[in-house]
Amino acid sequence: MVSIFTYRDDRKLFAVAGAIIVAALLLLLQLDFTRAGRASPLTVIITTVTAWAQLAASVVTNGTREGIGAVVNAPQLARENGALQTNVAQLTDENRKLTEELARVPAEAALARAQMSEPAGIPASVIGFDPENALHEITIDRGAKDHLQADDGVMTGDGVVGRVVEVDPLSAKVLLINDPTSRLTAQVQQGRWWAIAVGTLTHVKLRYISQDAKLHVGEEVVTGEGRSFRAGVPIGRIMTLEPMNAGALDQSAIVEPAVNLSALTRVLVVPK
Repeated sequence: MVSIFTYRDDRKLFAVAGAIIVAALLLLLQLDFTRAGRASPLTVIITTVTAWAQLAASVVTNGTREGIGAVVNAPQLARENGALQTNVAQLTDENRKLTEELARVPAEAALARAQMSEPAGIPASVIGFDPENALHEITIDRGAKDHLQADDGVMTGDGVVGRVVEVDPLSAKVLLINDPTSRLTAQVQQGRWWAIAVGTLTHVKLRYISQDAKLHVGEEVVTGEGRSFRAGVPIGRIMTLEPMNAGALDQSAIVEPAVNLSALTRVLVVPK
C-alpha cells in the first residue's frame, strides 16, 4: 500500500512541473511575438486589465473629490443662490414699475397736449366710476378747494370728456358725453353746421342738423362756443348717417367719440 503522504507529494510535484511547463510555453510564445514585432495576447490582456483598473481608480478618486468639494462649497452655493433669487425679485419689481410707467405715457401725453391748448386748465386724476354703468360718470380728485364749479368742461388732448355736474370739497363728478342726459353744443367742422350732441350710452348722436347740410362719414365734429367749452374742441367723427324721414326739417348722425371714455386716467378741467 502507498502512503497518503507520498501521493500528496506527487500531486504537488506534478502541479509545480505543470506550472513550469506552462510558464515556459508562455515565455517562448512571448519571445516569438516579440521577435515578430507584435504584441502577444498575454501582453494585450495584461495591458487591458491594467487600463481598466486605472480608469476605475480615477473615477472613484474624482467622485470622492467632487463629493468632498460639493460638501465644502454647499454654504457658498446656498448664499449665491439666495443672492440670485433676490436679484430676480428686484428685477421683476423694476419691470412691473417700468411697465406701469409706460402704460401711463399716452394719458400723460394727452394731458400735456390739453394743457398747451388750455393753460388755465386744472389737471386731475380719475379716482372713481360707476361700476354698474348706470350713470356714465367719473369722479376726479379735484373739488371746491381747487375752485371747480358745475358746468366746467372736462377734456384731454384728444377731445371732449364731459362736464362737471357735482362739486364736493375734495372731489367732483363728471358727466361723460355719451351719457343719455348729456347735451352739448356741437358743429360739423366742414360747413360749420350746428347740432346738439346727445349721448347714446356707447356713442354720441348729432341731432337737429339742417336738412341742407351735406354730411359725409369721417367728418370731424367739434364743440360750438358754449358755457362749458370754447369752440373747436374735438368731439369725434361721424360714423354713420341716419336716413331722413320724408318731410323732416333736420337730420342726424352717429359720432364715434374722440376720447376713449372707458379708459380715462388723467383729464383737464377747463373753467367756465
